Amino acid sequence: MELTILGFMGGYPSNGIGTTSYLLTAGDFRLLIDVGSQAVLTLEKHMDPLDVDAVILTHYHPDHIADLGVLQHVFLLKQRTDGKEKRILPIYGHAESSLHPLRDNEGASQGIDYTGDQPIEIGPFQIDFLKTIHPVPCYALAITEKETKKKFVFTGDSGYLEDFISFTKDADLFLADANLYCGQEGHHAHMTSQEVGEIAEKAQVNELILTHLPPNGDWQKLLLEAKAAAPNVRVALAEKDQIIQI
Repeated sequence: MELTILGFMGGYPSNGIGTTSYLLTAGDFRLLIDVGSQAVLTLEKHMDPLDVDAVILTHYHPDHIADLGVLQHVFLLKQRTDGKEKRILPIYGHAESSLHPLRDNEGASQGIDYTGDQPIEIGPFQIDFLKTIHPVPCYALAITEKETKKKFVFTGDSGYLEDFISFTKDADLFLADANLYCGQEGHHAHMTSQEVGEIAEKAQVNELILTHLPPNGDWQKLLLEAKAAAPNVRVALAEKDQIIQI
């Protein structure tokens, strides 16, 4: 598996960096995880957006779906120049919110609900869910490549949950919402650097990447706090256009 970070800002874009969006690939299959602001423009640096095979959404706050309609317009309006047939883009999300954006866009996309209480398969991936602590319904994703058994976990947005330890156990890569600093533990919507570090350490993950970073603040402080809480784990900050082999 390979993860490309398209955007990682928490709340709103800043300094040329968009909000939450990640591209996960295995073989020829490309899964887009959330579609935050600037996602489509950044995605174009790496691939033709028409080659995305599926999208999965953790929740429907604007910083996670701001470019969803833009991507649907790409599939509706952009013409292929490589001879390949245009496809309908499947978009997976839950139906638990009045913000629910999953409507079919004829000729472009199809909305598919997941319940969150059963794993699903999308292409080469099995995806398990954990409902998080957030002001709107949101699901963390544990994505396992079926052939290699490599495991990638993304928290979505969440306050601290002890269940993250078992959910994330032995993950090869743990991408975690670290929007807050040590001393702000127990928040109703996001985790601190110390909390995600403690989860990573107890779950014995291979690598922790801090994401959903505050647009203003000292990211190096977040990094040092997470490293102190996870001394046996590789810890790094998310970077735009970063490509990570899992």
